[in-house]
This record gives sequence, structure tokens and C-alpha cells, in this order.
Amino acid sequence: MAFELIPLPFDAEALAPAISAETFGYHHGKHHKAYIDKTNAAIAGTDKEGQPLETVIAGARGSDQGLFNNSGQSWNHGFYWHSLCPQSKAPSGDLAGKIDAAFGSFDELKTRLADRGAGHFASGWVWLVDKGGTLSIEETHDGDTWADRDGNPLLTIDLWEHAYYLDHQNARPSYLKAVIDNHLNWDFAAENLARGTTWTYPADRLTG
Repeated sequence: MAFELIPLPFDAEALAPAISAETFGYHHGKHHKAYIDKTNAAIAGTDKEGQPLETVIAGARGSDQGLFNNSGQSWNHGFYWHSLCPQSKAPSGDLAGKIDAAFGSFDELKTRLADRGAGHFASGWVWLVDKGGTLSIEETHDGDTWADRDGNPLLTIDLWEHAYYLDHQNARPSYLKAVIDNHLNWDFAAENLARGTTWTYPADRLTG
């Protein structure tokens, strides 16, 4: 069985000008696809073939850096696409209450996400994570992931340059502001919070 590339959950033009169709063409169609292809090649004919992507990631952490990087990035990008949407709707209900409890206000959460993302050195990811009922902002470097860590990731933002360079050049803060103000999928975050367990790479993307 092989992993397939998750389709974008929106039209490629739907997030412009924050993220252009050209960026999605490279980022989704080339970068994410390459991670999927390399993961499939690495597990073909092994006991990892046919396992969930999260199991592959956990098994590779600390033992097979190449497989960990590619499988982690495969998961991260699938989660990132779902963390985005054409037009954000402010969080409500339990999620809004937890945001207020952890950060004081929704605006303060957005400010802290932008600051942590802008201050992250080199490539990586910034995450909103539910850790035992309390929300926190976390960072991972390079291809590291929250797929197999303690805590339930609610959404993520890609900080690699290929996520924003065509549209914002070296101005990562400009990209972060555009995404955080307009395109974070708080409905997806609320679904992850309500489920209480880490999102899994869709089972219907395993084919054989």
C-alpha cells in the first residue's frame, strides 16, 4: 500500500494574494508530492508498508532520519492544508473559551502566533496545541512534527521559505499576518479540539 497526496481542500486561487496559486502549485504539487513519493519509496517492501503514516513517523523518530523527515513533512503538509481556508471565521464555543483562558483574548493569540512564527530561526513550523486542556504555542524545526508528540495539535503554519517566498519574498511577517488575519481555519481547530486526539493522515489516501 502507498500513501497518496492529499488534494488541497480549497481552490488553488482561493487564498490569493496571501498565498498564490503559483505557490500552491510548487508547494503542494511538487514539495508535498516529493515527500510522499520519498516516504513510499523508503517503506516499500518493508514491515512499515501499509502502516498508518503516524506509526511510520513514530517508528522512524530517532532511528531513521531520512524517513522521519519525509514522513513527518508528508503529515505536516496535509495538516497545514487543512489549517488554511479561504476566509477565516472567528473561533467560538469551547475553543474560544480556551483561547481566552490561555492568552487573554483572540487578538493576543494572533499576535503571539505571528511573533513566534516571525522569530523562529530558519525552517520549521509554528503550532497551536492543546496540552492537557490548556492551549499553547509550540515550534518544531525543519521536518519535525507534532504527529507523534504528547498534546493534540489544533492547527499549524508552515515557516519554510517555499511556503511564502514567491508571494512575500523574504518578508515572513507579511505572510504570517496575511494568513493569521484571514486564512486560519478555526473550524478545523475546533474539530481537532472536540475530537481530543491527534488528526490522522486520511485513511482514504492509502491505496494498494
